Amino acid sequence: MTLAQGMIEIDQELCKDCKLCVSVCPKKLIETSDRLNQKGYYPAFYIEKNLKKENRKCTGCGLCAIVCPEIAIEVYRA
Repeated sequence: MTLAQGMIEIDQELCKDCKLCVSVCPKKLIETSDRLNQKGYYPAFYIEKNLKKENRKCTGCGLCAIVCPEIAIEVYRA
């Protein structure tokens, strides 16, 4: 049995650095950026963004998107 594969995209300009997504990611794949967005927040970022699909650990569970109050996270499942 193989695990589901997924990925997420975070809209850096919508993110307000609440860190809810960081706290719920079961694989710890979301971190806080060290760069400010246009609103002056340090947005969350998906650490696997530049990895090839076969190397990603994200399952596309969607917990990050569910807790995001700004609706800044899009989840994709393969």
